[in-house]
Amino acid sequence: MTVIKEIEKFHDEMTIWRRDIHRHPELAFEETRTADFVAEKLKEFGIDTHRGLAKTGVVGTIKNGDGPSIGLRADLDALPLDEKNTFEYTSVNLGKMHACGHDGHTTMLLGAAKYLAKSKNFQGTVHFIFQPAEEGGGGGDIMVKEGLFEKFHVDSVYGMHNWVGLEAGHFGIGAGPIMAAADTFDLIINGKGGHAAMPHQCIDPIIVASQVLTALQSISSRNTHPVDSLVISVTQIHAGDAYNIIPDTVKMHGTVRTFLPETRDEIPSKMLKVSEGVCNAMGASCELNYIHGYPATVNSITETDISAKAAIDLVGEDKVVRNPTPSMASEDFSYMLQARPGCYVWLGIGTVEDKNRFSLHSSNYDFNDHVLPTGAAYWATLVENELQNS
Repeated sequence: MTVIKEIEKFHDEMTIWRRDIHRHPELAFEETRTADFVAEKLKEFGIDTHRGLAKTGVVGTIKNGDGPSIGLRADLDALPLDEKNTFEYTSVNLGKMHACGHDGHTTMLLGAAKYLAKSKNFQGTVHFIFQPAEEGGGGGDIMVKEGLFEKFHVDSVYGMHNWVGLEAGHFGIGAGPIMAAADTFDLIINGKGGHAAMPHQCIDPIIVASQVLTALQSISSRNTHPVDSLVISVTQIHAGDAYNIIPDTVKMHGTVRTFLPETRDEIPSKMLKVSEGVCNAMGASCELNYIHGYPATVNSITETDISAKAAIDLVGEDKVVRNPTPSMASEDFSYMLQARPGCYVWLGIGTVEDKNRFSLHSSNYDFNDHVLPTGAAYWATLVENELQNS
């Protein structure tokens, strides 16, 4: 019997797991209940279980003879969001919601663990990595720094994210950068405040800031190679608190997204140069605080081919999109891919045109339970393909 048929036997059980996790969302490094749930299931399956990496991380290990070792990763945390859904398993934790599908990711990896613990149709070692704090906490980075791959050796590591925009049960798999590096910045424009009726006596930082905002876009349009992706978005502008006062300062905040490390390295100096040029021309000054966030998620070629073969074996070539357009969103699985070769794939859960299908991070989002067996079977197929019995 095929992997998917075996896993479909406990589809209802997986759905119960997923909805229980959805109902009890927890934020970064607070995933104690979720970690307890995962650890209990792993032990129930007879899998050796380790806890404590990055505070709430869980790693389960199945060793079946000698052979290569691979890691499969899912994320545990939810988002600080009020859920608007009204179904019976809606969040009971006010201001917290599984709006990115990590409840589904965790469930699919548990499903694969249950199947593989019973079948053991592979030769080698599988580590099931349940990582906390993907949503801004950098849990992947912390797990790596705390010795994840020293404690649990892997030759390669794999991740998966549900994807709105792909047909349910389809996969998107590509080598190279698949998700962007995500940095943030704080830019302060210093002018000279005064009476709003006497602007000639002032250096209006709001006017300067508006010019800086426009000039920053020339970095991507005129100072970066046309085929290199770069996004600079100013997402907040704060200035003044009165109708008749020109303020002294304007505070601007935003995000920068890139794929190539060399492009990323150049952005802080280019932003400062452009901002200072505008400010100097208008008699103002500026201060830039540039914060590096998650690096780009970059899939290695060999492991991408391995992932694609597993997906094709499972669902057929017509349901696997090779080399999809990369996303400018970010993902801290990137830190694991910096430490080991691997691949991060997308599993489609439907499009926003589908009834009741909302985008990631929406307060109306819900994971598509129909794809739970597909995701779990992908993991199992990947393991059985890569760790073939001799």
